[in-house]
Order: sequence, then structure tokens, then C-alpha cells
Amino acid sequence: MQINQLIYIAAGLVLAALIAFATTPAVRVLAYKIGAIDVPRDERRMHKQPIPRIGGLAIFIGFVISSLVFSDITPVHVAIYAGGLIIVAVGIIDDVFRINAWIKLAAQIGIAMIAVSQGVVIRYINFFGTYITFGVWAVPLTILWIVGLTNAINLIDGLDGLACGVSAICSFSLLTVMVLKGEYAVALMTAMVVGSCLGFLPFNSNPAKIFMGDTGALFLGYTMAVIAVSGIFKLHTVISFMIPLSIFGLPICDTAFAFIRRIAHGKSPFSADRGHLHHKLIDMGFNQKQSVRILYAICGILGTSAIMFTEEYFTRAIIIIVSGFAIFLVNFLILKHGDEREKMGLELHSENDQKTCQTGVQSNGELSEGTIVSSAASGDIQTDSIMSDDIQSGSGVPDDVLSHSVMADDDSQSSELNGDDIQSASVDAQPAALAEAAVEADKPGPAKRKKVSKSKLKNEKA
Repeated sequence: MQINQLIYIAAGLVLAALIAFATTPAVRVLAYKIGAIDVPRDERRMHKQPIPRIGGLAIFIGFVISSLVFSDITPVHVAIYAGGLIIVAVGIIDDVFRINAWIKLAAQIGIAMIAVSQGVVIRYINFFGTYITFGVWAVPLTILWIVGLTNAINLIDGLDGLACGVSAICSFSLLTVMVLKGEYAVALMTAMVVGSCLGFLPFNSNPAKIFMGDTGALFLGYTMAVIAVSGIFKLHTVISFMIPLSIFGLPICDTAFAFIRRIAHGKSPFSADRGHLHHKLIDMGFNQKQSVRILYAICGILGTSAIMFTEEYFTRAIIIIVSGFAIFLVNFLILKHGDEREKMGLELHSENDQKTCQTGVQSNGELSEGTIVSSAASGDIQTDSIMSDDIQSGSGVPDDVLSHSVMADDDSQSSELNGDDIQSASVDAQPAALAEAAVEADKPGPAKRKKVSKSKLKNEKA
């Protein structure tokens, strides 16, 4: 029987992934049709060009269809279907028209009450063998948990693939815990959340082709919160309350710090800012992919410790958490020293290097790093900024920035490299691609060109 259950869980995960993956392109077309486009208007956004959102609709469809196929309808399913449908509708409206944060909060409280009406309530927790019942506080505490986790997943959605990947890792940790405790019905629901996230992730990873938007972030947060209440909080583990706090530790801590920070500065806790953990990693010199992978690792470490808590291996869980954050602290301290950054092998640049790469051409008109100057016969100067990962070498510039094309007339203009305009740079700072570009630019063209002596070109390469 156990093998059959595990096969069903695996099949549900795969089906949800396939449906989400196959549905995402159509959802992307729909986003363009209804105007659900995220246009970068402030410094918080990491992308530089409009990206369609409402990708969470594909996640919702993948979960609903796969759960209807493999699961029996229970009150928990009713809570997820009804509440999920409402929050997805609110998310789509917000992704198109940007509704007020308090209206979204009211909707979140409403769907939390739907879950409570279906019996999804935190009635007690096990604290080292002592059962603590909440009595009249059970319903308010449940609503606080559901609304809090729903917002936590939404607020962490700041980089390509971050919220989707974190949700997949959290859900997989939750799935593992449920399987270990023999809660196969809850595990099956959780597997479909994992599959839906994995099916959508290829379109959402950097450079993202579509964002999940509030449509997906709110639905995932709500669904995982309901599943956690119906599964984890009812376990008879000695410290069952630590399991969900460990699994969702990353989004919970990020949200808690964001609310505290905003209130301390006299702002609304729902006002947007650029102080989240992923923003801090970007400011430290990591690019989007590196920042997301670091947060994936932290989330995975916390999920592993939750599994140890489930089996009541408290010492092992503490070792995992302490060692993980000790490693993170050591790396952080190294990154604080600019002279040690390049020795880490992560292709990080200091803040000044990032500004230089983003500036492109310097004020004196000379050639700056990563830029090829193409002069025409008429004397006009055009630039082609090379923005790919290979040449930028992790400069912190987002990968989705498009490079400008060099516009040259083959009939009247030729591309030539002026050796006097090339700046000398240090060995560590100058990319190898610049030297290769110099050789390519020196090849004969159809029009006149200025020859550069071999000795001079050799000095410039050095």
C-alpha cells in the first residue's frame, strides 16, 4: 500500500508539472491580451524591459487539474479551490490594474475565513510533550498564519525564479515530512504544488519570460499555509510548531524584518521598498542568478533541519542550522572586504566596477571596458555595449538587459579600431573578450580602414 501511495504522489507531481509547463505559453499570450505587463518604473525592479505576468494562473491550473485527477475531494480541497479561485481572481486584477494593498489584505482575510469554515484550524501545538490548546484564540491565530504566509511568499517575489523556486523547495520539504509521518493524502496535495512550481520555473528563471505576479505568489502562499495547518500542526511530534517555522523560515523572516523596518521608518508595513534580503545580495555584487541560488541554499538548509525536527533529531537539526548560517556569515564577512572579493572565484565586482560597467562610455569619449567603438567614414561614433554574462563576468548588471546593435552602413562605412582610444586596464579588470574583439575589428573590411601596427596592437592587448 505504501508503494502505491508513493507512485500516486510521484504521478501527481509529474502531471501537475506537465500541465503547468504546457499552459504557461498560453497564459503568456493572455497576459499580453489583457495588459498584464510589468513595466520597470523604479529601482526595486531588477528587469529592464516589460515582462508579462499572471503566470501564476498556469500554476493554479496545474494544481487544480492534477488534484481533481488523483485526489478525493475533502474539506481541505474545498478550502483551497474556493479560496484559491478568489485569490487568483484578485491577483489577476492586481496584476492588470494594481489595486490597493488594503483591498488585497481584506481578500486574504476573507479566504482565510473560508479555510476556517472548512475546519482548517490550528487548535493546539505540541511543546515538548505538552499539548497547548488555543481555545478561542484558535481561529484568530489560524487567520494570522494564513494571511502572514500568503504575504510572505508575495513579498519575497523580487527576482527571477525566486518565489517560485523557494515555494518548490518549501513544498518539497513539506512533502518529505508528510511522507515520513504517513500523511499520504496531505503529501499528495503538496506534491502537486511542487509539480506546478517546477513546471512553471523554466519560464520564470533568469532571464524570465513571464512572472507569476500576485496571481501566483498569493495562491502559493495561501495553499501552502492551508496544507501546513491541515498536516504539520496536527502532528504529534515533540516540537511540531518548529517544523513549519523552519520550512518557511526564509520568507517569514524576510517579511518580519520588512514590516519592522517599514514601521520603524514611519511607513506603512505594506509600502514597497528596496530593503529585502535579495536586494541586499544584489547590492553586495551578486547578479540575479547568484542571489537566487544563495537563497535557494538557505531555504534548502532550513527544510533539511525541519526533516530532522520531524524525526526528533534535535541535535542534528541544530547542527545543520548553525553550520549553514556560520558558512553564510563567513562568506558575508569576506564580501565586505573589496580586496578579498575577487579571490572567491564568484566573478564579483566592487560597487565602483559596477558603476563603470553600467556607465559604458566615459565622459572623455575614450573606450571604456566592455564597449567597442565603431567609427564611420563620416566621423560619427557608435557604441555597442556588450552585456552578456561571459564578457560582464558577473558585474551585477541584470542578464535581461538587451545589448545595443551596431548600426553600420556596409556601402559607405567601415568598422575600425582606433588604437589610441583603447585604455590600459589591470589584468584582473580587463576581460579577455576585449582583446578578441580588437583582433576581429582589425580584420580587413569592404571600405577604408586605419591600420594598426602589430607592435602597438600587442601592447594594447597586454
